[in-house]
Amino acid sequence: MAKRKASATALALTSATLVDFAPARLRRATVIVEAGQIAALAAPSDPLPAGAETLDCAGLLLLPGFVCAHTHLYSTLARGMPPPREPPATFTQILERVWWKLDRALDAETIELSALVGALEAARAGTTTLVDHHASPGCLDGSLDRVAGALEQVGLRGVLCYEASDRNGQDEGRAGARENDRFLTKLAKEPRPLLRGLVGAHAAFTLSDATAELLADLAMRHKSGIHIHLAEDAIDAHKNGLSTVSWLSERGLLGPRALLAHAVHVSDEDAAKIREAGAHVVHNPRSNANNAVGYARPSRFGDRLLVGTDGIGADMRKETRAAFFAARDHHDPLDAPAALARNRAWAAWQFNRSFAIEPGAAADLIALDYRSPTPLDESNLAGHLLFGLPEAEVRHVLVEGRLVLKAGRHPTLDEAAIYARAREAARRLWSRL
Repeated sequence: MAKRKASATALALTSATLVDFAPARLRRATVIVEAGQIAALAAPSDPLPAGAETLDCAGLLLLPGFVCAHTHLYSTLARGMPPPREPPATFTQILERVWWKLDRALDAETIELSALVGALEAARAGTTTLVDHHASPGCLDGSLDRVAGALEQVGLRGVLCYEASDRNGQDEGRAGARENDRFLTKLAKEPRPLLRGLVGAHAAFTLSDATAELLADLAMRHKSGIHIHLAEDAIDAHKNGLSTVSWLSERGLLGPRALLAHAVHVSDEDAAKIREAGAHVVHNPRSNANNAVGYARPSRFGDRLLVGTDGIGADMRKETRAAFFAARDHHDPLDAPAALARNRAWAAWQFNRSFAIEPGAAADLIALDYRSPTPLDESNLAGHLLFGLPEAEVRHVLVEGRLVLKAGRHPTLDEAAIYARAREAARRLWSRL
């Protein structure tokens, strides 16, 4: 690479091993980052641009940042939460006795802290984009701004929505629709490079026809997709005498922009309808097992399958491994590296950016300290992804060229103080339950 003058913000990630999984590829290179994107790839022996800051990545694996295609940041402060007095025996009781009590108890402080801590932990897991499905009916108006502000403080990308629901009445359903509308309108008027929005809904079984039609109108007006739980449990398999997939389709909510979480209780016929519509299904294997709702047979969704965590953290290496183990247990073929690559491709579509390690792509990168006891090459990358990389330490994280983690620490945030605030806020939150 010919020596060239660097901008004041140039950063050289030197002597890294570049990794991609689908297709499998390994390269040694120095990555030059300028103005939020990858400016060039250089040989490790090439001279660096004049004045460039350097970050030694020798011995580290450099990957595109992971994307979590479905999560609930508001659940961050639920860890260790006291269980309900009467243990839930059904999925509906889990919602009523745990999650719907928690989301109603959230206030402005706990919404922000949940998102802030959740984003920090996502960064430590190497996840640079979070597709969040938010709910806080007791503190609804402006709640997406609080989530967005927390993500921007950490420096992660977010695709946000509010899960509108009529479970507490149609007035609340309309308020959820208004929050989606307000946030999407604000993004259209004041674009924010790390943020995008979708139209959110909880699930068909908690929506009236009127609210569903309102959400469909919003999605059409904003040229956005719907982000909704689909048939997570058998209670959501049918609606008004139709399969839920058909009910969504009749209301214009099933199309290429739709993001459907779970799809456990979906017939093979409806799985084919989802593929034909071009919608994406997000598989959340750990959550499905935790809630005992069943196995989604994700192979049915082909190249429309993504992977998410449903709020059980944001570690996509561990979630993908769980997906692989569940698939093996059910004799259901799953190409785990391809699913992760599709997550990244979906995010690239949302942000209209490439997230590959190539010149011109967004500099959303993670550096892993992976010490393998066995050879690592292009023929066995999938095996390392499943059986070794989930334990590798995330050393550095960049999003849009900005360091979010450097040597495992956030460069500007006082993480100890944030966690201390979160613990105190969690105690108050739990007391309200």
